Amino acid sequence: MTYTRYVLLLLLALPLFSMGSESDEGVADPWEPMNRRIFAFNESLDNHILLPAARGYRFVMPDPAERGVTNFIGNVYEFNSIFNSLLQGRPGNALQSAARFLINSTMGLAGLIDVATPMGLKSRPADFGQTLYTWGVDSGPYLMVPVLGPRTVRSGAGSLVDNYTSLPGMIDDREWAYVFWTAEAVDLRANLIKADELITGDRYIFVRNAYLQRREYFLTGEIRDSFSEQERPEDYLEF
Repeated sequence: MTYTRYVLLLLLALPLFSMGSESDEGVADPWEPMNRRIFAFNESLDNHILLPAARGYRFVMPDPAERGVTNFIGNVYEFNSIFNSLLQGRPGNALQSAARFLINSTMGLAGLIDVATPMGLKSRPADFGQTLYTWGVDSGPYLMVPVLGPRTVRSGAGSLVDNYTSLPGMIDDREWAYVFWTAEAVDLRANLIKADELITGDRYIFVRNAYLQRREYFLTGEIRDSFSEQERPEDYLEF
């Protein structure tokens, strides 16, 4: 994205901020005061720009068309899954992602229709943050990135690599890439509208814990319980 330079600047600036203690839940969030300020900025940006755009998108787009856009975006990122599965020493996953990409790009009309899943080729997503985890790199503290949202230091660094090794990141037609990334952001936000209803209590803590749980499940297949019994948002992990 065009905002990756801001992510890079933030990662480089992290050591300059004072370290705090871990939160009561044991989450490594030493930059919580800074993260909360960035979270407030992102919330304002979301309320005034992204959320209205997502609502308008959902209003004008029929459900099948929305699913088509989501499928198309997912198909584009199969390329990243192939690349990272190979780096992780998982040739079987790489082959399956390659097969999905080939089938959905042809029989699925450029990925608008997910033909591969009904054929038994389930999605095996992989990103460079997961690759770093596989290589033994520690996650580092939680951080809130301007515009891009929640990350850890490891997943944030992985996002930079994923951006430049994705198909949109490598093409020469920058206008197409910017259109793709804008559509991706609006589509993702539209898919999260219902999840807003699940947020209870301190929004910052809820979003942080939901992200970390989702990320842990993605990496390990397990979920560390950092929610109370009253706020177990099982469906929230699907975003």
